Amino acid sequence: MASRLSLLLPFLLPICLSLSRGEEELQKIPQLSFTTETPINNVVQDPGSGRIYLGAVNAIFQLGPALNQEARAETGPKLDSRTCTPPPSACQDTKLMPNLNKLLLVHPANGSLIVCGSRYKGICSLLNLTNVEQQLYYSDSKGERTYVASIEDNVNVVGVMSTYHLRDIQDEFSVFVVGKGYGRMDSTKLISTRILEDRREWVVFESIVEASAVQTAPFAPKHQHDFRHAFKDDGFVYFLFSRTRDGTDNKNLTYVSRICESDNNYYSHTELMLSCGPGNRYNKVQAAYVAIPGKELAQSLTESGQSSKVNHMEKVLFMVASSPEEDGDSNSALCMYPLKAINERLEDIINACYFDMGSIGGKPAVDIPYFSKRDEFCKTPIPDTLVTCGADFLPSPLASKPEFGLKGQHVEVRGLLTAVAIAVENDHTIAFLGNDQGEVSKAHLKGTSEIFGKIPGLTAGERVNKNLFFDHGEDYLYITTEKKITRVPVQTCNLKTDCKSCIDLKDPYCGWCVLEGRCTRRSECRRAEEKNGWLWSPGRECVKILSFSPPNLSCHKTQQVEINIPSLPTISAADRLRCVFQEDFRSKGSMSGTGQVICNLPNPAHIPATPEGQDFVAVPVKIFVNETVELATREFKFYNCSATVRKAENTPCMSCVASPWGCQWNTRDHTCSDTTDTVNGPHIIKQRKEPRCPRFENPDPVLIPVGFQTAIGFEGINLEQYEGRAFTIGTELMRSVEEEVTLVVGQFYNFNGFKFSYDKSQETNVLFYVKDKESGKKIDSTLNVTLYNCSNGRQDCSLCKNSDPKYSCLWCGHTKSCVYNQLCDHASQQCPDPLITDIIPRYGPMLGGISVTILGSNLGIQQADIKRISVAGVPCIHQPDKYSVSTSVVCEIGRLDPEKTSSGPVEVEVEGGKRGTSTLEFTYRDPIPQEFNPSRGPKAGGTLITIKGMALDTGSQADVHITVGTVECVVEKFGPEIACRTGEYRDDKVPSDQLHISLKYGKRTTTVIDNAFQYLENPIQVDVHPRDSFKCGGRNIAVSGSGFDIIQTAVMKVKCLREDLLAEPIAFQSHKKNDTVIEFLSPTVNCSYEGQQLKVYVQLDNFEKELKSFDYHPDPTFNELPNKVITEASIIIVTGQGFSKAMTSKEAQAYLGDVPCLVNTLQDDKLFLDPPSTQPRARSKRHRRDTRSEPLDLLIMFGKGEWVVGSVQYERKYEVPLPIIISAVIVPMLLIIVGPVSVVCVRLRKSEQAEREYEKVKHQLENLEESVRDRCKKEFTDLMIEMEDHTNDVSEGRMPFLDYKTYTDRVFFLPSKDGANDVMITGKLDIPEARRATVTQALNQFSNLLNSKTFLITFIHTLEGRPEFNARAKVYFASLLTVALHGKLEYYTDIMRSLLLDLMESYVHSKNPKLMLRRSETVVERMLCNWMSICLYQFLRDSAGEPLYKLFRAIKHQIEKGPVDAKLKKAKYTLNDTRLLGDDVEYCVLNLQVLVQSEGPDVTPVKVLNCDTISQVKEKIIEQVYRNQPYTLRPKVDSVTLEWRPGSTGQILSDLDLTSQKEGRWKRINTLAHYNVRDNATVVLSRVKHTQYNYDQNQESQEERNALLEDDKVFHLVRPMEELDEIKSKRGSLKDKSMTKAITEIYLTRLLSVKGTLQQFVDDFFRSVLCSGAVVPPAIKYFFDFLDEQALKHDNVDEETVHIWKTNSLPLRFWVNILKNPHFIFDVHVSEMVDSSLSVVAQTFMDACTKSEHKLSRDSPSNKLLYAKEISTYKKMVDDYYKGIRQMVSVSDQDMNTHLAEVSRTHTDKLNTEVALHQLYQYASKYYDLIIAALEDDPVAQSKHLTLRLQQIAAALEHKSTDL
Repeated sequence: MASRLSLLLPFLLPICLSLSRGEEELQKIPQLSFTTETPINNVVQDPGSGRIYLGAVNAIFQLGPALNQEARAETGPKLDSRTCTPPPSACQDTKLMPNLNKLLLVHPANGSLIVCGSRYKGICSLLNLTNVEQQLYYSDSKGERTYVASIEDNVNVVGVMSTYHLRDIQDEFSVFVVGKGYGRMDSTKLISTRILEDRREWVVFESIVEASAVQTAPFAPKHQHDFRHAFKDDGFVYFLFSRTRDGTDNKNLTYVSRICESDNNYYSHTELMLSCGPGNRYNKVQAAYVAIPGKELAQSLTESGQSSKVNHMEKVLFMVASSPEEDGDSNSALCMYPLKAINERLEDIINACYFDMGSIGGKPAVDIPYFSKRDEFCKTPIPDTLVTCGADFLPSPLASKPEFGLKGQHVEVRGLLTAVAIAVENDHTIAFLGNDQGEVSKAHLKGTSEIFGKIPGLTAGERVNKNLFFDHGEDYLYITTEKKITRVPVQTCNLKTDCKSCIDLKDPYCGWCVLEGRCTRRSECRRAEEKNGWLWSPGRECVKILSFSPPNLSCHKTQQVEINIPSLPTISAADRLRCVFQEDFRSKGSMSGTGQVICNLPNPAHIPATPEGQDFVAVPVKIFVNETVELATREFKFYNCSATVRKAENTPCMSCVASPWGCQWNTRDHTCSDTTDTVNGPHIIKQRKEPRCPRFENPDPVLIPVGFQTAIGFEGINLEQYEGRAFTIGTELMRSVEEEVTLVVGQFYNFNGFKFSYDKSQETNVLFYVKDKESGKKIDSTLNVTLYNCSNGRQDCSLCKNSDPKYSCLWCGHTKSCVYNQLCDHASQQCPDPLITDIIPRYGPMLGGISVTILGSNLGIQQADIKRISVAGVPCIHQPDKYSVSTSVVCEIGRLDPEKTSSGPVEVEVEGGKRGTSTLEFTYRDPIPQEFNPSRGPKAGGTLITIKGMALDTGSQADVHITVGTVECVVEKFGPEIACRTGEYRDDKVPSDQLHISLKYGKRTTTVIDNAFQYLENPIQVDVHPRDSFKCGGRNIAVSGSGFDIIQTAVMKVKCLREDLLAEPIAFQSHKKNDTVIEFLSPTVNCSYEGQQLKVYVQLDNFEKELKSFDYHPDPTFNELPNKVITEASIIIVTGQGFSKAMTSKEAQAYLGDVPCLVNTLQDDKLFLDPPSTQPRARSKRHRRDTRSEPLDLLIMFGKGEWVVGSVQYERKYEVPLPIIISAVIVPMLLIIVGPVSVVCVRLRKSEQAEREYEKVKHQLENLEESVRDRCKKEFTDLMIEMEDHTNDVSEGRMPFLDYKTYTDRVFFLPSKDGANDVMITGKLDIPEARRATVTQALNQFSNLLNSKTFLITFIHTLEGRPEFNARAKVYFASLLTVALHGKLEYYTDIMRSLLLDLMESYVHSKNPKLMLRRSETVVERMLCNWMSICLYQFLRDSAGEPLYKLFRAIKHQIEKGPVDAKLKKAKYTLNDTRLLGDDVEYCVLNLQVLVQSEGPDVTPVKVLNCDTISQVKEKIIEQVYRNQPYTLRPKVDSVTLEWRPGSTGQILSDLDLTSQKEGRWKRINTLAHYNVRDNATVVLSRVKHTQYNYDQNQESQEERNALLEDDKVFHLVRPMEELDEIKSKRGSLKDKSMTKAITEIYLTRLLSVKGTLQQFVDDFFRSVLCSGAVVPPAIKYFFDFLDEQALKHDNVDEETVHIWKTNSLPLRFWVNILKNPHFIFDVHVSEMVDSSLSVVAQTFMDACTKSEHKLSRDSPSNKLLYAKEISTYKKMVDDYYKGIRQMVSVSDQDMNTHLAEVSRTHTDKLNTEVALHQLYQYASKYYDLIIAALEDDPVAQSKHLTLRLQQIAAALEHKSTDL
């Protein structure tokens, strides 16, 4: 082997040299990285050497500061098992298991690296710091005392180096202190101190501190510690972790714990809760960093008031924390806590325990974690001298209660933060924040902190490791992701080459070094300390020229200019200033005494010419210092007075003197020149003296007809200079002709006119110019007249007579044209007969019923002129609303008499008996369909059916209505062949038979093709492969399934979804299809911002199927390929990021020149290419490369994405030395033997063509984005915008949830007959004070009696046996029982189970089992409903409440954005057709400015409708003004008045007053339109006398008001139908009424619009309720399992019956109730309109839960049809939900009882238990004798003396006689 290598050395030498040169060039790249094969767990840095140590799975890497690998130690995999106690040789069932690195610590004192892994119970080892391949210590035989880390993958371990003090012998030695979470198979030590040497009886890694408080087993799993950071400061060791408080609440809280470093027993262990964000929203710590803040941040922390004064030299704990996952909040926060503040608060907690009985300010402040008997601590004050670090007799450990946690200043950030590092630059603090997407953001921490940038080039999508740190000089940051560590510079100031881009960075590291012209750090700018020498990026602006003196100058002059630059840096004597004008004129600059720059302006010869259309030229002026450094630039304007007249040639004088420049006008020579004092006189008109200009104005007349010479008079002003002179007048329309002007008298002139010709439009403006005849110079003229042409647009007599009288147009019979009246001697008084030129259509059905359009001329002047129309001799009914003056008449043809001929002309008779008859004939004929294709299609519709036959083009496309069965088929093509597209078949089940196709022509003619078309089930999509694409698209995607052969059009679409935007989808049609597979090229995606949510789906005809598993990834990034010289045997390596996310080597393409390269291997960051064996041509068939022969561009293609990554050159053969040729053969062999060799030759070259292509594609994508944005769906966008405030309320926790008591009161008792006044809600019992104690004692006894199962079941059965104990009584009784037994919910559940078993037996054996639980016919059914309500309350608050509240708000908003009839309770926008306002009501939106009396001057804008009643306006105002208050605390409509202030006086607005309009016996309710209130009007809301309101009072007062309105015969928007019918019945017919109904149903399409707009909110609610993947309340699992168990015991209970039982018990009994009554859980008011729409959603929910098929037809209710399409999806959700629950882990009786006991403990005290017992006793009293008899018949009751106990209670409560 050695001999072989020695032979190869001569050949390898050139390659090795090439490699070393490549490495040297790589050092110049600012971003270095190192990649591992396995995930990296921990990273540490040796503070002495700067080396980096990576603790990865199965390996430890030692890297240099430049991330070059120095050594590697293998740590796994190891033979181990979870139960193995080392050494492993003694273990059974071992297997190779990966070794995760759990802890990595540098111990510089003895040059070792502490490494702890997840194998062998977490044993550690010591490695050599200078060479980790050398192991200094390892032992697996020392037993449990040396187990340090955890074998659990998800348990975090932290540690810190410390010193242990042996006080008895005054000795100390190094140790490390470890914090570790709970692992089931681990050591139970939460915190331990580990020794690093054998000393005394201790061995290496042994735990040398025994402290039971933090090292015992029971607490560990209960509190779920998650350690994130450990550090040491000023004699203390700190741990940062999250844990639950006491095991009863799963919510995490973040704590920092502190131990004295000298405390060898952990007596000083004290925990302080850290509160992060508002309401401690961010309660789960992720990572932390301890650093000294900059002065700026220290001052901000001090000013925040959350801690005492913070010194910039005192350390601060910077922590990133996240919100709980179950909150659905994807945000995080950076929180800051000064260590001084932490220590002060810890001391407060310790002192409170030792000296103040555990209280601060009288409030309990100290918690005793990890102990059950907490009340026994902190009770005895102790001497002050023993406080320092605790003692064995003092309470320990201590913790703060959450109320006394320390609040930190916070910065909220989007996304999940996972890492933080802090740096200080020039007293400014910069945070580097890593997240779970592989991004590191930079934030400037100050009073209002902000993120200003991101570090580019990292691995996207991979979590940033919490170990984020700097190099020694803090110039570079080390960032670790899953398998890669990268060194990046902390700043890239030098990349910005101009001041603006430098300042725009907002990077505290950067600033513009003014006198050097560079973007630098302050330390790199030599003159940064001089005034304005270095402009800091976040806080300064670039040097700017503020002004010039003079501000401008004539282009004919030159002089010096003073340039005012306020922010000019200090210019020393050695600095050279220079001014550069237009790049070609330079002048030396100097400084004036006032600090301004003085330069000479260029002489006129160097000033550029004035551009066409301008009167000035702007010349850029640049100020340079020291020849090359540009300080500032601005344009200086040189004006040209002579050019001002070109801007308005007809008014030269006014243009001259009105210009902003210093110009004057000379009337003698007609010139505009620079203002000068040397030329004066009356002929000179100075600047701004426009009124002195000579001019002509005021023409008369201003209307001039074409073709007639009309004299025009006008006025001359300021013409003294031209006395005796002659003038001529002209205009463009006179062409070269100029006419002389005549002086009439004084200053009035006359022009005889001109015979104009003009026919381009009816009117045009004519501007006349006036010239001095002698000189030919123009005098200012503003003579503007209108020239009109009577004949233009008035081709016939009728149109002519319809013209405006001001034009004096008439119809001239001689010329048969419309002319000016003076141009015709023979005017026609009567128009000619009508002329018919065309008939559309020319064919109609024999039965008529279609509209015919008749085109022609002289068809009347107004619609009333049409007297009679006949078509082929058949009368045709005129349709006046479609009439066009003279040119068009529309009529509906009648039925043809079979005896008459089928063809004939059209005849129109107009006013005056004139008739017109067409030369064209209209033909009656009937269409005959004969063939059609295809004969089948999907249920979703979208099939294009082509119909062939005879005379199919009868009528027009608008007349033809096609249906397939009952489904509409929309006509898309009309002619000899007809094509229509099928709609969706909405019934659940498609018919097995073929349906007929019906063609209806007009109103009367229908022809049918029988058994023509069959709907089939929609295609089934099974899988999609591959499941990823880059955003550039073009990847081949195969969708597999079945039923694709019936599909005509298959399209893959992508939608970009935003909160406020729903864009049109990007689509790509299939290119290959058969019955089981459709192939697409993935569409190109361009969303407007990163991280945007995408919806990917396929549309198969009309059937849409979302590809939920399909993901789009950002396009890959490629590093520039250096100019590379290769041979035919070379391998080209392309580097970059993200290649393998959505591409394989088989799919990727590469081209070198015009020849493809073989893509050999594709990794995520590398592509290995085999180039062509012979050199290709440079010019490509793709026309994408340049024409040079070499170098050749290398093009990479991923789908549609194309990247030119660089260029490659083939080495000429005669230049290649022999060793290189040989090495080209040998090297591939070596690659196989010793591993891959990567040859990287760096020669930087930027591809200009790639840049051009990039700009082109970028421009195209921007255009695409713009078009998508323009076509977004308006309705949904509007709702999203309006809902944003409500969504913010939800995200900020402002949903108006009711407390538990109010919730249960409303659910249990609000539906009762007394409603809100029920005694259970008011809680008021009328008991005399003298008897209260007796009654209370007796009720307690009655409560105990109810806790007897025998008594309670007997009690219930006795009541249920009475016929008068009706359903309402059973419901009420069950609710009372629920409250009475709330303190023992586990007992209540047991009773419910027993009663349910009895009920089940009765239904299974004697009734239909499917009917069980359908209605509340028994007490137990209502008990079950109440039980569900209790158990799901927290689920409502945590999960389902938010989507329910959003749905409620969305429905409310949709309804209120359109008219709502206050009387009929109908709305324009609703989901319920019975509540649909079937009339078009004109309205507009008004914005009112609302002032609330006595609540300050602030104005609240409120949107209302002008058709709103005053009460509706008040409701909307109250809703907006008091939006942050719950409904019950808001003022009610009747308690406020509304005053409109249109001026100085006000007007009270009310629904009815003396001004109310009357229509017969009816009175209209006043609206804003009635009062003529305008947009932006100001109104004042004021309170009337205060009145107490209960919950339903507003509703009651509304009902009273409605009753009053009923009496007064009032209406709002639409008069009631019965009144209108009464009027119509006197003169109408049954046909009229049916027509009215049909017209009303036109508006049903609004239901679809509203439904579509609300769809997302409905889906979100259904998903929140029917998602078994989320947290399912244990009660649901427990009860469903109970039903499943019972079903198995009965043979006649099938799967469908169990499904129905579950539906009846949960969706029907609870969810539908909550959905229809949001006021049960929220403090809101549900109007009748909202309630009706919620009922539709609730009905849909109920339908989704049923197993029966829904047969829908055209006669089905609209509410059913509305959600017919979604029902199948919802049904599947229900089935999956039930299946998912069945597969969950069972909830035991013990777990359920524990949960119920906690609910009882938390809420029972708030309920009216005593009132419930009192009301229950009323039933016992009413049926007293029956109950006594039943108890006496029961032996068990007798043995328990239940009869006697009831008698005693009766005697105490109502003095009943007993047998005592």
